[in-house]
Amino acid sequence: MANRLAQSTSPYLLQHADNPVDWWEWSQEAFAEAHRRDVPIFLSVGYSACHWCHVMAHESFDDPRIAAILNEKFVSVKVDREERPDVDSVYMDATTALTGHGGWPMSVFLDHEGQPFYAGTYFPPDPRHGMPSFEQVLAAISSTWTERRGEVEGAAGRITRALRQRETRQAIGEAPPDAEVLAEAVTVLTGQYDERDAGFGGAPKFPPSMLLDFLLRHAARTGDAQALAMVEGTCEAMARGGIYDQLGGGFARYAVDRAWVVPHFEKMLYDNALLLRAYTRWWRLTGSEFAERVVRETVEFCLRDLRTEEGAFASALDADSEGEEGRFYVWTPQQIRDVLGEEDGDWVNALCEVTESGTFEHGTSTLQLLHDPDDPRRWQRCRTQLFASRATRVHPGRDDKVIAAWNGMLIDSLAEAGAAFGEPEWIEAAAAAADVLIAVHLGAGADGDRLARTSRDGQPGSSEGVLEDYACVSGALLRLFSITADDAWLSFAGILLDVIREHFADDDGGFFDTADDAETLVIRPRDPADSATPSGWSAAAAALLDYSALTGSLAHREAAQRALAMVGVLGGKAPRAVGAGLAAAESLIDGPREIAIVGSPDDPRTWDLVRAAVSGPAVCAVMALGEGALGDDTDGEVVPLLQDRPLIDGGPAAYVCRQFTCQRPVTTGDELVTMLSTH
Repeated sequence: MANRLAQSTSPYLLQHADNPVDWWEWSQEAFAEAHRRDVPIFLSVGYSACHWCHVMAHESFDDPRIAAILNEKFVSVKVDREERPDVDSVYMDATTALTGHGGWPMSVFLDHEGQPFYAGTYFPPDPRHGMPSFEQVLAAISSTWTERRGEVEGAAGRITRALRQRETRQAIGEAPPDAEVLAEAVTVLTGQYDERDAGFGGAPKFPPSMLLDFLLRHAARTGDAQALAMVEGTCEAMARGGIYDQLGGGFARYAVDRAWVVPHFEKMLYDNALLLRAYTRWWRLTGSEFAERVVRETVEFCLRDLRTEEGAFASALDADSEGEEGRFYVWTPQQIRDVLGEEDGDWVNALCEVTESGTFEHGTSTLQLLHDPDDPRRWQRCRTQLFASRATRVHPGRDDKVIAAWNGMLIDSLAEAGAAFGEPEWIEAAAAAADVLIAVHLGAGADGDRLARTSRDGQPGSSEGVLEDYACVSGALLRLFSITADDAWLSFAGILLDVIREHFADDDGGFFDTADDAETLVIRPRDPADSATPSGWSAAAAALLDYSALTGSLAHREAAQRALAMVGVLGGKAPRAVGAGLAAAESLIDGPREIAIVGSPDDPRTWDLVRAAVSGPAVCAVMALGEGALGDDTDGEVVPLLQDRPLIDGGPAAYVCRQFTCQRPVTTGDELVTMLSTH
């Protein structure tokens, strides 16, 4: 049996390389083999940090008896959803339509054209809880395929047609949302807000990262106290709960309960990138010391545990270690006393809600910090000791592939946080990761303007970039340009945005998730709704808008406005589906504000203005930095925001504009903060 997964760049596929299942990667060759043998395709989709993917792999894919059935009756295809989000999106829609729910592992059965006819998620090895065993499912599918082929093909065709019709029925709208729609979205969210435990909805409870960004932007633009209160309540509840790593920093993917106590322990790069932005902007609006602590600890986690040798960032840490979910992170009271001694141990157990009965499994507890310690120095000493002790445990596995979009999210947030908190090392780390994306991921295609979705060990993967990759990376490069004044970042962002406009745009103003020359799937995915990450559609609109503010390109602004018309339809009715679009719409209504700072980089007054811009309350702003009359070497045609911006009395100055209509220049940081604080 050929081991076709052994050379994959995906750690998830490599986890399955030694299964007795005769796995294929997603390829035309796999479909041709199914056609040759006249058997259906079993498509299994997951990712390396997925706990239940590991469970099904151990129970079924490692079982020689089940593997023999798969090898005889099916062509089995294994897909890493993080490498192929396009494949995942198409068949997750099918799974949700057929079963009423989705998730991973995802198990879908396809005909030779790639059309789905049966789907599910996790199947147990034996019948339990009303679910058939995986073996029973395989037997039924194989029998139906052999004996009632016409029914199978008919069902596959109907399902595929229904999915295509769903794509074409999406209403885009005529115009982007106005201020009334955005206020309505806040009202709807207020009604859905969990007053007891914060966040939105019940268990399981996910970090509402895109909604937090929208609410922060709305509060900054309007002064809406309720919007800010929902942000503060949610951010505090998450960072005090077990979903936040109280010892090592960083957030887990979600909480299985309503009160943020027990996480699903995997740590994803995208969650930490998006939450880093939220806590930074919370600090920018309020100066919260609590927010600053979470920012610093989250950055420390990302730089310590996720940075790769090349300087980019790995995609995830596993939920499991030693075969048990959460084993690395949880504690018993006695374990804490063994590390700290009786007196400190009992104090920490009380402080961190560690009980004899436990808050997790087998008498273990997650660590919470529901109240600030009465002795902060004592807590820091104990925290350091516990972290050092935990470091001796078997660590969760790390998925070290580099995903372009997720790195873009962290580069953006890390650069903003570095500028806001005066941490140049953070900005340097963001720039180093961007260098990896340019050097390793960018360069495919006839014009050298295409992005690879992933890389590993400095080598690009075979998967093509999707819309979110181009959108999030271009947004990150625009952030780096604003903060570093290196116009190369602006040029690269322009290249990626040109690809979006040429190859991803739809005639109605929206965007497809895949390029027009990408591999053809049974459906070309096109989804304006956020998932755990911002929709590529909304991220593209945001990047187009920022680029237009920096360069004066009306074409980019008009493309952003057309794309945001979708938010005008959904924003006031279903804001939780389009948080990223609402955030971009806030920026559109606010301008976005354009801050042009001119002055010598050697003049401390210049950096006083820069710090005021990047740490102040104008979170819907873009910034351009140049030397003005002292010899600006930036091409004025590329960055017109800096054109005709003279020094004031020979010294640095800041110009605040909206849609290229400017207020009087100011020369001190305090004046700039006052100007930016105006709603």
